[in-house]
Amino acid sequence: MATSDLTGSGAATQGGANIVGSGVGEGPGPDVMAASTLEDTTVITSDAEDVGKIKEVMVDMRSGRIAYAVLSSGGFLGMGDTLRAIPWNALTLDTDQKVFRVDVTAERIKSEPGFDKDHWPAMADSAWGSSLHQYYNRTPYWAPATTPLAGVGGPLDV
Repeated sequence: MATSDLTGSGAATQGGANIVGSGVGEGPGPDVMAASTLEDTTVITSDAEDVGKIKEVMVDMRSGRIAYAVLSSGGFLGMGDTLRAIPWNALTLDTDQKVFRVDVTAERIKSEPGFDKDHWPAMADSAWGSSLHQYYNRTPYWAPATTPLAGVGGPLDV
């Protein structure tokens, strides 16, 4: 169950978030959890910066798979927040620290075009989704596990 691979290169991360740590806690987690328990979970980058909290977990209703986590950062009391989508398979749940980790720098996260609560992107648009997955160097969640990410030959350019 627990692994130390934060790169997302393992087969377990093809369609889902990776899990590290020894913490199991109460309830059914960490392998199966209620989406509402993940909201407000802090996201930490590879350079150990807190870049915000999970605001929403987005589900692809046709496939039943989790597509994205929506990160909220900045603002005050929910006003003026910048929202950013992160592919679900780019996240690692750290059960010891009770945070999500993402294997990119804070600068990389902050450079991603964000959106606000009144202007969400068309997340079902495959061009938008492909671009976002490429930005995070991840295979799109809808692609077969054997399909490589087109145009990406190495680790993230950070």
